[in-house]
Amino acid sequence: MLKIDAHQHFWIFDAIRDSWITDDMHVIRRDFLPHDLQYVLHENGIDGCIAVQADQSEEQNGFLLHLTEGNDFIKGIVGWVDLQAENIEARLEFYSHTRLMKGFRHVLQGESNRALMLEPAFKRGISLLSKYNFTYDILIFPDQLKYAAQLAQEFPQQKFVLDHIAKPDIKSNKIGEWAADIKQLAANKNVYCKVSGMVTEADWHNWTNDTFTKYLDVVFNAFGTERIMFGSDWPVCLVAAEYSAMKAILGGYVQQFTAAEQDMIFGGNAVSFYKL
Repeated sequence: MLKIDAHQHFWIFDAIRDSWITDDMHVIRRDFLPHDLQYVLHENGIDGCIAVQADQSEEQNGFLLHLTEGNDFIKGIVGWVDLQAENIEARLEFYSHTRLMKGFRHVLQGESNRALMLEPAFKRGISLLSKYNFTYDILIFPDQLKYAAQLAQEFPQQKFVLDHIAKPDIKSNKIGEWAADIKQLAANKNVYCKVSGMVTEADWHNWTNDTFTKYLDVVFNAFGTERIMFGSDWPVCLVAAEYSAMKAILGGYVQQFTAAEQDMIFGGNAVSFYKL
């Protein structure tokens, strides 16, 4: 069974485009390219990865697809398209001819319209993804979980995956409303969940593996071992944890499950979801 990191990023740092990388995140204010990651994956027993967009442009798609050349450990790309565009079907048809483009994502967490995903133009784009066998990564904050549940319910044939367990406020130890909304979203069997990004929502300098246990309990009880996949969120995770530490959080937690279930969480589910 392939071991897969289902969520990481590459970029050539641009201070204007990447203004979200603030001064306190200086450790990632530089370029991150395949040669930076390849050794880290090998060191951590990971066979391959899914590279996810870090910029909302089709130029980013070309950049990521170009990086796959000669780097066969990059097993797939989650890119970006304007789902609300008039020509969305033509763009999806175009990307359907690129073997490694597996799906798309929009930075919904940054939209002032918190329910943008339920607008007719956006839903029209979502409705076309399954025709071309594309997945959709849901990047949101907890206040948008209810909208995501409605979206998933409206498109039961579409494969969705929730990024970063919807970024609960771990630093403030908040869990109640987020937990209820996770359960509602997970009731849609077409939705998977990436256990990724958690360390950046905690106190970067004062977390332990136990910090995340109750949040992991929620997502595992909601999604089950068959719809959860490991993602490092490298290099963003580096502001709070080395790759090995990020992997160890989940690795320690899943010791309660069978070896077969652990294999699915650390690779099999990603292989199935993204058709690697």
